[in-house]
Amino acid sequence: MIDEFAKDNLHGRLRRDRKALLWKLDGLSEYDARRPLTATGTNLLGLVKHVATIEARYFGEVFDRPSPEPLPRWQDSNGNDLWATEDQTRDQIIAFYRRTWEHSDATINELPLDGPGHVPWWPEPCPNTNLFAVMVHVLGESIRHTGHADILREGLDGRTGARAEYEKQIDEEARAAYCAKVEHAARSAAAPIKA
Repeated sequence: MIDEFAKDNLHGRLRRDRKALLWKLDGLSEYDARRPLTATGTNLLGLVKHVATIEARYFGEVFDRPSPEPLPRWQDSNGNDLWATEDQTRDQIIAFYRRTWEHSDATINELPLDGPGHVPWWPEPCPNTNLFAVMVHVLGESIRHTGHADILREGLDGRTGARAEYEKQIDEEARAAYCAKVEHAARSAAAPIKA
C-alpha cells in the first residue's frame, strides 16, 4: 500500500515539474530560448534537452529498457545535451522530451519500486539500485533544472512561477520596493560595526 502511494506521489511530482519546465519556453523568441544566460552557457532549451536525456538514460538504460531515442553512449557524453544546435528545432526537442515521458512513464508503471536497476556511471558501491532510488534521483534533477529555468526566465522578462494558472501580473512597483528592502538589509549587514 505505501509503495503505491510513494510511487504515485513521486510520479505525480515528476509530471508536474515536466510541465513547469516546458512552460518556461512559452512566448519566448527562438533566440531567447537558446541563448546562453549564464557565464557557463546555461540556456532554457538546453535545460529541456538535458532533462529529457537524463530521463531517457535513467528510466531506459538503467532498467535495461533502452530509450527508442538515439542517445550517444553515456561514456561519450560531451555536453551536447546542454544546448540546441542550429539544426535542432524547439519543436524537435520538445517532442523528444514528450516521447521520453512516455517511455519513462511506461518504465515507472511497469516496475515495482524495488525493481532492480544498474547505473554504470555511479561509483561503487552505488551502481546497483532500484526504481525508488532512481525516481528520487530523477525528480531531484528535474526540480533542480526547473528551478534553474525559473531563474533564467525571470532574468529575461520577469516571469516566475511553476504553472501558468498561478502566474500573477507583475507589479513592478511592489517588486522594486521589495528588492530595495533586500538591498538595504544586505548593505546594512555588510557595513562595518561602529564602536
